[in-house]
Amino acid sequence: MTEAEARGAAAARLEEAGVALTEKDRGAIEIADFGLGRFETEGLALLVYVNGPRYCAKELVMLPGQTCPEHRHPPVDTAPGKQETFRVRRGRVRLYVEGPATEGAAARAPAGSADGYTVFHEIALGPGEQYTIPPDTRHWFQAEAEGAVISEFSSPSRDEADVFTDPRIRR
Repeated sequence: MTEAEARGAAAARLEEAGVALTEKDRGAIEIADFGLGRFETEGLALLVYVNGPRYCAKELVMLPGQTCPEHRHPPVDTAPGKQETFRVRRGRVRLYVEGPATEGAAARAPAGSADGYTVFHEIALGPGEQYTIPPDTRHWFQAEAEGAVISEFSSPSRDEADVFTDPRIRR
């Protein structure tokens, strides 16, 4: 899938979820493959509404079975690290955070990336459900078979400060 195709697919999924888009929004959709070159397996599309000194709001769009790799948001300067709330608009997503591993967890680490996934406490989220991830907490998430659209509300996002478990990942 080309970047243009991925951007178009993300725009279509956002509109299916009831998100109205301007032409500027369509062009602002970021396609993140985390430097792995496997967007359809490990990646996501993002539309950032605002990312200021006090808060951030964005939409995350995931293809069926797509995974956002394990990472954490560490402290930056005097800030404790990003705290984020995920609220599912459409589809279902499995979120994995630090804590006791969930027996029979549904999601699986993508082939060739098993070493980059270390937390397996599962939180299953469907439309209208949400979960808040504390700062500096390792987490990853995976869309189920129909893909997902997730609204994220957080403290400021500093992508360059994120720490990924897989050292090959570049943001």
